[in-house]
Amino acid sequence: MFFDMLFDIINAKSITQKLQLLEEFTQISTSLLLSTPTSSHPPRTLTEPSYKTFCSIIHPTKIRRVKAIKSPQALAKVLHSIVHIEYSAIDLALDAMYRFRDLPLSFYTDWLAVALEEKLHFSLLRESLNALGYEYGDFPVHAQLFYAQKATLSLHERMALLHRGAEANGLDANPFLVAKIQKFEHSLTPQILNTLELILKDEITHVKKGDKWWRYKHNSANAQSFLSTLERFKSLYALPKILNIKARLMAGFSQIELDMLEQASKH
Repeated sequence: MFFDMLFDIINAKSITQKLQLLEEFTQISTSLLLSTPTSSHPPRTLTEPSYKTFCSIIHPTKIRRVKAIKSPQALAKVLHSIVHIEYSAIDLALDAMYRFRDLPLSFYTDWLAVALEEKLHFSLLRESLNALGYEYGDFPVHAQLFYAQKATLSLHERMALLHRGAEANGLDANPFLVAKIQKFEHSLTPQILNTLELILKDEITHVKKGDKWWRYKHNSANAQSFLSTLERFKSLYALPKILNIKARLMAGFSQIELDMLEQASKH
């Protein structure tokens, strides 16, 4: 029941259905998580992202990035890109719960908490997007996070690439998004900036959980091992040019590791 419900939420083909199913799951999660969930059936493979039914998916290089926000539509495009990341992040957290079995109970409670925070981030940003007259799905998106999710079939690879890798990149991007949005005067700007502040605070804890479970029963959980994983999946991951050192240290990275990441990004 536990894993079947998770699969249905991840696979939900509409925003309303996904949020409703997640709410229903949350309401009974206390009873479901009295002990470590088990199943006699192996995880099913996801063949396509859940947002395919309402989003136009294109290659990342085809997406036109907004360099400077000079209109409400440009603001909406920037917001839409973050909304898409947060929606994808709901699926990533739930898929970690669904995909990886026979782990301590705290693994499942950790990632349910992450999924619920991603749901909140998504809802707050979507509210701002709606206030601008747009909906999630109005602009093209890419599916890199889904492909990375599909490619990482071991716990250590998943935690390294997505929760210590891609999600940590979000810590680096946050200050630049804030600076970009601050320059555009709009009645929604304060609300959006408050949401981005909340996201940064929460994402630090998410990356920290990724760090915790990356290290779980992982004898070679060191900086070189982490960089090797990123290199192995370089078609799905790009090293950031500028790191948010303070946030990454709070999320579990060591200074030595950050120095190595900075060096690697220069090559």
